[in-house]
Amino acid sequence: MEFKVLRNFLCMAALLLPIAAAAEIKVGYLNLSEIMEKSPQAETAAKTLEKEFSYRYEKLTAARDEIVKFEETLTKDGAVMTETRRSELEKEILSKKREYIRQQEELKEDFNIRRSQEMGSLQKSVNEVVTGLAKNEKYDLVVTQPVLFASERIDITQRVLEELQKLP
Repeated sequence: MEFKVLRNFLCMAALLLPIAAAAEIKVGYLNLSEIMEKSPQAETAAKTLEKEFSYRYEKLTAARDEIVKFEETLTKDGAVMTETRRSELEKEILSKKREYIRQQEELKEDFNIRRSQEMGSLQKSVNEVVTGLAKNEKYDLVVTQPVLFASERIDITQRVLEELQKLP
């Protein structure tokens, strides 16, 4: 009889032990997409990219406008043009469209490369801030998206944003 009581006591203690250990775990949640939108570093990166690519974008827009003008001329005056002139204009429009598409793809590719570089730098800063915060405040685990649910009690996004604002 005494053995059964002892055995039951040990089983209960074994079952409660993980619950006691779990109560000591400190978890934090970080909304990474909010960080990438609202941090000062993200704003700086966006401005840098805009400044860097605005000239090429304007040039591309001018090329598109030129194509539109040529197409309007062809539509409006095509019926009264000589066959040779209409054919030349069609070839020129086709050539300009090809060049426009090539430049557009180049711009998109270059922009994506630079954006990846800027976001990589931002992610490095975020990782450093989160790691420092986690160590200072003794977090055992910090998670990001996708998370089904995270309470505001464990959301450390605002604290990370505040720390990012302190960085140069």
